Amino acid sequence: MTRQKVKMAFIENESSRKATYKKRKRGILKKANELATLCGVPVGVIIDSPYDLTPEVWPSREDMDNVLSQLQRLPVMDRTKKMLNQESYLKQSISKASETCKKLTKENKELEMKEVMFDCLSGKTSPSRIEKNDLGACGNVIEQYLRNLNRRIEILSKNDGASSSSVHVVASTSVAMPIVELGSSSTAFCDMIRQQQIQSNMNQNVGSLDLNQQQW
Repeated sequence: MTRQKVKMAFIENESSRKATYKKRKRGILKKANELATLCGVPVGVIIDSPYDLTPEVWPSREDMDNVLSQLQRLPVMDRTKKMLNQESYLKQSISKASETCKKLTKENKELEMKEVMFDCLSGKTSPSRIEKNDLGACGNVIEQYLRNLNRRIEILSKNDGASSSSVHVVASTSVAMPIVELGSSSTAFCDMIRQQQIQSNMNQNVGSLDLNQQQW
């Protein structure tokens, strides 16, 4: 049975909140003990809650005093370089989320253009049906595929001199022919994409000239 994901929100029920507090506190102290034992680093934990009469200090007040003393002896720059307030933490989280969103958007667009490219090569669709805004992205994907194919051909050509018999057999049966065939088809398809881009730019220029004449 899979565990349900815990919702990160304040627990309204007081008895459930208290039980969760005790369980999580044991987990934190266990992790602190493991960190100190396995890595040999000074660790101190202070937990102040309405469920305890006094703040709980781990491992002891004396050890906590030693940890705090070591921290106070550090330069101010070293003590605060990794500290974040709530505003800084939120800004950092938003920035990371934005970068992740941009990366995923770019990857999804590339996958979409790859699907369009293969559909055009297989005859399922035509380059004339590609949206004007997608022509540039589709052309970039095709050119990247062509560069990869040419690089593969160069590698096979260089290896042919070292082991001509084995490489020649593999290339002739499963590698060279598909690459050459796909490369030529992709080149023609890429030319069609470029022609559509040029035609689109010409149409925009003609529209601008007509608009200027009307203004005159």
